[in-house]
Amino acid sequence: MRLFVSALRKLSRRLATYLTFGLLAGLLALIIVAVAASGGRGQGNGPANPLAIVTFPGAYDLILSFILGLGGLFAVVYGAAIAGSEWTWGTLKTVVARGESRSRYVVATFAAIAVVAGVGLLVSFGIGVLAAALGATIANVPLDGIGNGEALGRLPEHFLRGWVAIVMEGSIGFAIATLARSQLAGIGAGIAFYFGESFASLFLPNVVKYLPFNLANAAVGSGGGFGGGGGGGGAAAASTPLSADLALLLVAAWLIGSIVVAAGFTERAEITG
Repeated sequence: MRLFVSALRKLSRRLATYLTFGLLAGLLALIIVAVAASGGRGQGNGPANPLAIVTFPGAYDLILSFILGLGGLFAVVYGAAIAGSEWTWGTLKTVVARGESRSRYVVATFAAIAVVAGVGLLVSFGIGVLAAALGATIANVPLDGIGNGEALGRLPEHFLRGWVAIVMEGSIGFAIATLARSQLAGIGAGIAFYFGESFASLFLPNVVKYLPFNLANAAVGSGGGFGGGGGGGGAAAASTPLSADLALLLVAAWLIGSIVVAAGFTERAEITG
């Protein structure tokens, strides 16, 4: 618990924390308001309608889908930045010299990342809803559905699934940066993995659907969020989709596996200097 609290305090002071989630929320709000200000071009109520993201109650799911899609990339970068800094800045070496358990320190640090990711997801979603309400006002779209009980009732489960998915995506960057012992190498490799999975779905859809970023979308029933790694688009959609519950189980397996790899590597790594 002491290591976890210490890690939380450390992350709360990190510029990377505010840049990552601030940029995510800012981009989300900017895009929503820009779409609303343009008035859209479609008139239908289907998914092709540009104003769907400011039309409640459907806007709730679209905002969460956006956050999970683009947020997956941000989570990879954030996880890699935090893990890589432990090696680049010599923080891990100091902790080991103090006599702390390496594996417990790694797990505690990632647990703090998971909490920060949850807070960032919640704040970003709240800002997105406010931006959508403002956008609806600008575009003269009725706000009647904003209090829809059925949609609001589904949000806790969707949010929880989304949080687990985001945390898993962050664990991928965390593990990669730990193996690379570098912030830059971890971030670069994490981004390459993120977009590489999206491109691979064109050729290996039946394989890619079991990879982390596609699983993240499937776990929340998303047809593919904004940005790479969208599990529901292109050739991936031609393969038999996984159920949301099975995808969530596989997401948990990727999450646990990533942390085990990171902790195991750190436990056996030679720390000099």
